[in-house]
Amino acid sequence: MNDGRLVCIVDDDASVRDSLSIMLGLKGYDCRMYESSEAFLSASPEKPCCLVLDLNMSGMDGLTLQEKLTSMRNPVEVIFLTAFADVDVMRRAFLNQAIDFLEKPVVMPLLLSALERAFERLRSNSIAINHTQSLETLTPREREVMIAIAQGMTHREAGELLGISPRTVEVHKGRVMEKLGVKTLAELVRLSVDVQR
Repeated sequence: MNDGRLVCIVDDDASVRDSLSIMLGLKGYDCRMYESSEAFLSASPEKPCCLVLDLNMSGMDGLTLQEKLTSMRNPVEVIFLTAFADVDVMRRAFLNQAIDFLEKPVVMPLLLSALERAFERLRSNSIAINHTQSLETLTPREREVMIAIAQGMTHREAGELLGISPRTVEVHKGRVMEKLGVKTLAELVRLSVDVQR
């Protein structure tokens, strides 16, 4: 169920790293452990991951690592663990899009719930990036056809608007759907609406 979902545990306490790795490994997560923020940065994974991050560590603290990763635009979601924190620290973490802020010792159902939210956000962001990259492959005419069709125009109406035949509109629509990887008109409309936001 969780195969391939990478969880990186960054904590300077070896017992916390080990116990979390074992518990999450038993749930099917692929876990990697790092003893510091610097260790994570020097060997960070190539694929998207969820970071279970201790707030207070020697060297670079968790909040600084989160801010650095945010500025680097890495596909990483962060769940903070801490024995103590104040509202200002939590506020900064959430402003940088932290998924959750959990107290030590960790309550496993809360961590699992936070991980589900993190991986859902990673999935949503990945889909959005893929669609954006796919949209960039559209020609100007294909983009015009997509917008017209998404506005509810028939092939004939779109053709009249764009000065092309209904059959040409149909061909362009087919290319748009192929390039964007959508199979239904509903998916095309949803993608078009998302793009126009």
